[in-house]
Amino acid sequence: MANVLNADEATNTARPQRSEAAAHTEAPGPHAAPGPHAAAAARGGEPARLRVLRELTRGRGVQVGVIAVLALVSTGATLALPMVVGRLLAVIQRGDNPTWWVLAMVGAGFGSAAAGALAAYLLGRMGQRLILGLRVRTMRHALELRLSDARREGPGNLVSRTTADAAMIKNLIDIGPIQLPMAGVTVLGTLVIMGLLDWVLLLITLLAFLIAVGLITLVVKGLRRTYAAVQGEVGALAQQFVAALGALTIIKAHRAEKAVGDRLADRARQVAELETRAARMESLMVPIINLGQQVALVSVVIGGGSRMLDGQLALADFVSFLLYLLQLTAPLIMAASGVSGLQTGLVARKRFEELFALPTETSGRTDPAPGATPDPAHEALAPAAVRFEHVGFRYDDGRPVLRDAGLTVPASGLTAMVGLSGSGKTTALGLIEGFMEPDEGRIEVLGRALPDWPLAELRSRIAYVDQPCTLLQATVRENLLLGHEESAADDAILMAALDRVGLAGEIRQLPQGLDTVLGGAVDLSGGQRQRLALARALLAEARLVLLDEPSSHLDSVNEQKLRDVVDELAADRAVLVVAHRISTVQHADHVIVLDAGRVVDQGTHLDLLDRCPDYADLVSGQVLSTSSR
Repeated sequence: MANVLNADEATNTARPQRSEAAAHTEAPGPHAAPGPHAAAAARGGEPARLRVLRELTRGRGVQVGVIAVLALVSTGATLALPMVVGRLLAVIQRGDNPTWWVLAMVGAGFGSAAAGALAAYLLGRMGQRLILGLRVRTMRHALELRLSDARREGPGNLVSRTTADAAMIKNLIDIGPIQLPMAGVTVLGTLVIMGLLDWVLLLITLLAFLIAVGLITLVVKGLRRTYAAVQGEVGALAQQFVAALGALTIIKAHRAEKAVGDRLADRARQVAELETRAARMESLMVPIINLGQQVALVSVVIGGGSRMLDGQLALADFVSFLLYLLQLTAPLIMAASGVSGLQTGLVARKRFEELFALPTETSGRTDPAPGATPDPAHEALAPAAVRFEHVGFRYDDGRPVLRDAGLTVPASGLTAMVGLSGSGKTTALGLIEGFMEPDEGRIEVLGRALPDWPLAELRSRIAYVDQPCTLLQATVRENLLLGHEESAADDAILMAALDRVGLAGEIRQLPQGLDTVLGGAVDLSGGQRQRLALARALLAEARLVLLDEPSSHLDSVNEQKLRDVVDELAADRAVLVVAHRISTVQHADHVIVLDAGRVVDQGTHLDLLDRCPDYADLVSGQVLSTSSR
């Protein structure tokens, strides 16, 4: 199961429109060659379905065989029980010793229950393993999605795949392989035995149930549409709630708890309305089946009594037939409720398929040509760390962010990128990191065209500090070594990096020091988070350092420490910083000026003041801040 649902293998060999994760759900292992479904995905064909039953049984032939035998034993004992009761009644009528028939009746009853319970337990254990693999695969695939697709899906909707949708798949597993087949075999076997006992009464029974079956079929069709709407709304509610929790500080500051709560309540009411509609439809199933049984029971009693008076039916056979008729209701109800649960599971399966069909970051990239493999020696000799040539980029809605942008980041030294908000500075950093691909133009990083870089290799050469200085909900140590978990850096090295950014003292005061988990009961201030992110960049030893407004949360003392760190980094590598402070820009070796997505000029601070009106306006208009916070 772990191999089948291994996302490392399943999400790294896909193609632009359909990911291998969806297309090859039954891959035999992490090192297996792509199969025919993967090839179909590479050609843009439809991905294979998530075959739940196949994934459930793969590599567990013996266990599946045991479950099948137990299920057959349980069903056989259930079918035998009314016949045994009929024979017991006949023995009692004749005055013979009923001991063996009593033992047979007790054995059939207990045997059916025990075999059914054991089969359900073994199947449930297999199902939990499949759900584990499905959740792991979902989380890995979500982490490897392109940023645009991940944002479009939303964290709440992605999380709901591992909670509500996974629970629905578990329900599908519980119902599909055991409940529905057992119910079907029981119904079929019961009808066959009833026909052997008296075919006339069987026809009466079938006519009584025929209308009930037709009505249930209509209900089931409506249920599938309703369940699809329910699960979509649940995902939207989860997304809205996650977003609200992320903005909790602002909500409280603006006393908006009631307004936001009302909006969430409106969304929850929409979910409740759909769930009520589904419950209303589900509530019809059992009464319809019971009505069919009651009509059949009355008809059979009347018809059976008439046939007994005519001598065409023995009392023992009539009792057995009535017991089979009463027994028929339970598997029919199980089948009806099972079909209802099956619909929710199929809707959940479709939602998983839609997620796994989304391409990962690597699924649209081809392997570099042999001569294009990154070479550290070549990187060291590259004339520029970054080069943009006529680069254009638009959002999915068509809004242009960068237009015909051309810029150069020298191979070493500090380069500042400045411009008004929305001019494309953060987007430029994202393009360098490979978070998205340009719509036009060419980008070179460390002397190699961006498409020639495997993403993992590219990002191993870059240290990135984003604008919010994002940290994981993990220990300080894990945050510092993010992406370099195999590093054997000891505490002294980590504390030295923290000391260089002025954070060592605060970390020592935390309850568990470097092993304190951040983001729960203990968290850091904005400035502390920023310095921790900078310490992480120091430890990366990357050839290129990208800093998105690194001093925005720092006071004057720590800003000076930041400048010292940046100077140290810039001595032998390239540092590109998105800057909003004049002190940072004045200190830079090279400045790039952006306006409305265009690079209007680049050069030194003094040269740009002389020749670039846009830059002079930024400085004189105090768009570039001169003060520390």
